[in-house]
Amino acid sequence: MVRVRGRSGRRWSIAAMCCRKPGETSRLIYRPRRHRKHRGCDTFAWSDYRDLVVRAHVQLQAPIVLIRDNLNTHRAAGMREYAAAHDWLTIIQLPTCAPDLNPVVGVGSLLRRGPLANTAFTDDEHLERTLRRGLRQIHIRPDLIDGCLAGTRLALTQQRQQPEEVSHDEQSATIRRR
Repeated sequence: MVRVRGRSGRRWSIAAMCCRKPGETSRLIYRPRRHRKHRGCDTFAWSDYRDLVVRAHVQLQAPIVLIRDNLNTHRAAGMREYAAAHDWLTIIQLPTCAPDLNPVVGVGSLLRRGPLANTAFTDDEHLERTLRRGLRQIHIRPDLIDGCLAGTRLALTQQRQQPEEVSHDEQSATIRRR
């Protein structure tokens, strides 16, 4: 969340996913949103996070193993029902108070230490341009995304399942702590 001085009630939130598909470069899939207090929309809803996951699924053209934190909208009943209805989506819940396991925290840190650091924004549009430019710069630098993923010390490995359990070359991702 980045606050803009001078006008209380205006802020930006960012929903983001650090994505890794074996054999391809890492990606950052994100959706920034400006909130205005008078419109009543104060945060992302579970359906916004669902839409981000669907967008990742379409872009990656692969099953998704979603590792998420304990944000209340992530744990919403609608999101649980959606995940249960779609076999391409597997959700792994992070333990409570474990920001060190969340690679998106690293993305936020890159933004705060980079383009948003020591900047006096002249207006909302200046903040928006700077924020979008910073996200785009992270998006086009897979090494930064890899660094955010490596910072969690989670190892992402591919394991083939037994041929009788799954058709030709489907794979399941296993996540373990190094």
